Amino acid sequence: MTNGLFSFRRARAILAKEFIQLKRDTVTLRMIVMIPIMQLLLFGYALNTDPKHLPTAVISQDSSPIARAFVAGLKNTDYFSIDHEPRSEAEAKEMLQRGDVLFVVSIPPNFERDLLRGEKPKLLIEADASDPVATSGALSAANGMMDRVLKEELKGTLAPLRPAKPPVELRLHRAYNPEGFTRYNIVPGLIAIILTMTGIMMTALAITRERERGTMENLLAMPVRPLEVMVGKITPYVVIGFVQAAIIVAVAWALFQVPVVGSLWLLAAALIIFITCNMAIGFTLSAAAENQTQAIQMSMMVTLPSIMLSGFLFPFRGMPEWAQVIGNIMPATHFINISRGILLKGSGMAEIWPHVWPLLVFMAAITLIAMKRYRRTLD
Repeated sequence: MTNGLFSFRRARAILAKEFIQLKRDTVTLRMIVMIPIMQLLLFGYALNTDPKHLPTAVISQDSSPIARAFVAGLKNTDYFSIDHEPRSEAEAKEMLQRGDVLFVVSIPPNFERDLLRGEKPKLLIEADASDPVATSGALSAANGMMDRVLKEELKGTLAPLRPAKPPVELRLHRAYNPEGFTRYNIVPGLIAIILTMTGIMMTALAITRERERGTMENLLAMPVRPLEVMVGKITPYVVIGFVQAAIIVAVAWALFQVPVVGSLWLLAAALIIFITCNMAIGFTLSAAAENQTQAIQMSMMVTLPSIMLSGFLFPFRGMPEWAQVIGNIMPATHFINISRGILLKGSGMAEIWPHVWPLLVFMAAITLIAMKRYRRTLD
């Protein structure tokens, strides 16, 4: 019997017991240390809402000094990285659709001659506005750059040619999202993020739930191979993920007016690969975790970088190279590009293939790891 008074001795005993139990739970201790460090690195170093040095293609049909000065002015803004020179407009549009470049700058023939004659030549900048946050800063800088270049070039005897109004008409074409709606960017990315969060977490609880319910022994006694167990475990969740994606696309089209330009069949095929990747990750974590709490903790360690480093919330091009390398390992990064490409750009297999093959490689690699981890649970 214990009296109703508070006992510091009994409380100290419980406290000591909890510290001993926490010390034995090494997974939780790692999470306590790793999650704050990961958040600091992601928010402090990797995330940037004002990306610089964005890949740009230039089609210049005028090699005059003023035309070259405009190209140099774009470089000096630090927003444009002139590293592509397509031979035709068709090639430039293909680069823009594949995502190889974010901007295409077109300088017409006789640009300098028309400028000096006061005929107000046109300078066209096409931007991939499927991610309006990534391109808005660069387009604003391009507007201010024109005045600086003209002041530098039209001086001395050419100073009288510098009119009060801009002598060049700068045309900005926001491709794939002319109105700059952020929902066009966010909603297709939500398909990847929702499927990542729910898929990994649901599957991560599969094996651990068997252990905690005491049914793991029955599963191990069954004459089935690890791959057969994995297929049987994740297939229901693949179907659930497919239903989730269908609901998101339908709501995005009906409620948010997100355009569906490309093939839904192609999106469905990519969905199967992406969902399988997430389920394999969850199965691997499930085989490694000892209980459901650890499985959830491990899931958070995977889903947090997937959300932050995939380009869903923050421009992918604005991250440092090391963060982009980590982001390119995550399946969500590639599927976000696939979904935006198909829904907004009408991309076909040729355009999305650079993001499909990494998913296939990842799926094969994580399946092998899952099988290895599962075999260890048999010992």
